[in-house]
Amino acid sequence: MTPHRLESLLSRFAGLSVMVVGDFFLDKYLVLDPALDEPSLETGLAARQVVARRCMPGAAGTVVANLHALGVGDLLAVGVTGDDGEGYELRQGLAAMGIRLDGLFESTDRFTPTYIKPMNREPGGEKELSRIDIQNRTPTPRSLEDRLIEFMEDMMPVVDGVAVLDQVGRRNTGVVTDRVRDAICRLGRDQPDKVILADSRERIGNFRHVIRKGNRDEMRGVAEETAQPGEMGGADKKSGLGKTRGAGDEAARPVFVTLGADGLLLIDGEDRRHVPGVRVPGPVDTVGAGDSVTAGIVASLAAGATPMEAGLVGNLAASVTVRQLGVTGTASPAQLVEALKTMMEA
Repeated sequence: MTPHRLESLLSRFAGLSVMVVGDFFLDKYLVLDPALDEPSLETGLAARQVVARRCMPGAAGTVVANLHALGVGDLLAVGVTGDDGEGYELRQGLAAMGIRLDGLFESTDRFTPTYIKPMNREPGGEKELSRIDIQNRTPTPRSLEDRLIEFMEDMMPVVDGVAVLDQVGRRNTGVVTDRVRDAICRLGRDQPDKVILADSRERIGNFRHVIRKGNRDEMRGVAEETAQPGEMGGADKKSGLGKTRGAGDEAARPVFVTLGADGLLLIDGEDRRHVPGVRVPGPVDTVGAGDSVTAGIVASLAAGATPMEAGLVGNLAASVTVRQLGVTGTASPAQLVEALKTMMEA
């Protein structure tokens, strides 16, 4: 990859339309100042005092934010929020980026998934305390599944790429339920040339006919060991992964396995290749790094990149976002070009 080739790919992003399907969370950071703690008159416990707050789209919203920062011209959010304050803040954050929200359905029966992150203000910076999670614990209603599936089917012919983020661990309580996942797999089977990438924390092995991406632990269930590592500096040995199981898929799509600082492993049929990582000086914050990789891969493939090129763009994006501390970062095209130049000079 040369800077000229990278700039050529990035220049095509503005003309792309990408649909992001999945669990849109609100990331709510509450900055606490311990010097202002007060005893509660009712309980005698310390009442922590909030001195600053930051709210931003998280989970699938992080993928959208990264695609937006990369310059993708048309972005569609497909998911579910509650009719609550967190949903309002999430929608405000997405609307500020110009994201289309007609596929983000509101339900009075659902919570807006939220990660509340208390941050202690300390002399050396902020320190995250125990997180508070708001998630749905009951099955997603069939009526919402129907609306999600219908919207995806209607939009699939007019988008250039699709990113699927299955964030919720409890089965069938998030956006990517069994029925929704089956619909995504059918769309991938019926449109084999469409860029559709799925990332799932718990059930990546259940996706078929789509590109799959995850870290080495998430991907173990969709790969089988091979006898010896290839000439990839041991990257495939580190991952513990070999070729993917076809599961009857005659035209298996590529698999991207993220390896942290070691980059990623690309498994494309019988072909396994290591895409080098980009070394960055510490300190780093890896929250959201995988989502920036997803955004880079999907946008690049939709723009005509090879899987190897797309993997490198994903790595470059992550190398920028991990240096943004205390926030879920994004990377701009100019930052990616600069990161590539630095990588080539190293």
